[in-house]
Amino acid sequence: MGQGNCTTVTEFILLGLSDVPELRVFLSLLFLLIYGVTVLANLGMIALIQVSSRLHTPMYFFLSHLSFLDLCYSTIIVPKMLFNMLNRDKTISFLGCMVQFYLFCVYAVTEVFLLSVMAYDRFVAICNPLLYMVTMSRNLCVELVSCCYLSGTVCSLIHLCLALEIQSFRSNVMNHFFCDLPPLLSLACTDVSMNELLLFIVATLNEIITIVIIFTSYLFILITILRMHSAEGRHKAFSTCASHLTAIIVLQGTILFSYCRPSSGNSVDTEKVASVFFTVVIPMLNPLIYSLRNKDVKEALRKVVRSKIFSWRIFS
Repeated sequence: MGQGNCTTVTEFILLGLSDVPELRVFLSLLFLLIYGVTVLANLGMIALIQVSSRLHTPMYFFLSHLSFLDLCYSTIIVPKMLFNMLNRDKTISFLGCMVQFYLFCVYAVTEVFLLSVMAYDRFVAICNPLLYMVTMSRNLCVELVSCCYLSGTVCSLIHLCLALEIQSFRSNVMNHFFCDLPPLLSLACTDVSMNELLLFIVATLNEIITIVIIFTSYLFILITILRMHSAEGRHKAFSTCASHLTAIIVLQGTILFSYCRPSSGNSVDTEKVASVFFTVVIPMLNPLIYSLRNKDVKEALRKVVRSKIFSWRIFS
C-alpha cells in the first residue's frame, strides 16, 4: 500500500526490530531465551506461592498476580515477535492487532495499579504490624486486585474504542514489533489528536494516582523505620521493601519515558528500545528480583526442593 493512499486496511505489516538477517537471528535466540526464563520464573513463582503455606499472606497473594500479569502481557507480545523475526510473512490482521493492543494495555495498566496496591500492603505491614492480617483481610485483598483489573480494563476499552473509530490509514506498514497505540496512530489518515491527547492524559493520570499512593505509603514507611530502635528491625523492614521498590522504579520509569511525554519527543528507535525493555525484559526481571532478594521465597523454595528430593528417594 502506498504512502499516499488513504484507505481501510485488513492487516498490518510489523517491520520488527531489525532488517539485518544476522542480527535478527541473534535477537530471536536472545529473546527466546529471555521468554523461556520469563515463563519458567513466573510460573514457578505462582506455583511456589500456591504450594508453600508460609507464603499464604497478602503480600504473596499480590505477588502471584504480579507474576500472572507479567506472564500474560509477555506472552501476548513475544511469541508473535519471534515468529515475525524468523519468517518473511510479518503480517497481523487488523482484528489481531486490536486484540493484541487491548490485552497488552489491560495487563500493563493493571500491573501499574497492582504495584501501588503492593505499596499500601507494605505500609500496613510495617506501620501497623499487629493488625496487618486483620486489616489486609482476604476479602479486601480480592477487592483491591479486582479494582486493579477493572482499572486496566476500563482504560484499555477507552483507547480501543477510539482506535476502532479510525476509518482509514495511509499505510499498513507499522515500524514496530507489536501493535502499540502510538505507531498505530502515526499511520492514520484521519485526525487522531483526540486519541493522542487521551493517551497522554490517561497514562499521566494513572501515573500520578499510583505514584502518589506509592510515595505516601513509603513516606510513612520511612518515618516508621527511622523510629525503630533495633538495627536488625530497620534492616528487615528495608529488605522487605527493596524488591518492591526496584520493580516500581523499573516499570514506572519506563512508562513515564514511553507514554507520559509528547509523542513528537520520541524517535522510533528509542520507542522500540523502551518497548523491548517494557514487554520483554521487565516480565523476566520481576520474579528474579523478588526471588533473589526475598528470604521467605528462597526458604520456601528450599523446603519444596528438599521435600521433592526426599519423596523421590523414598519411591525410587
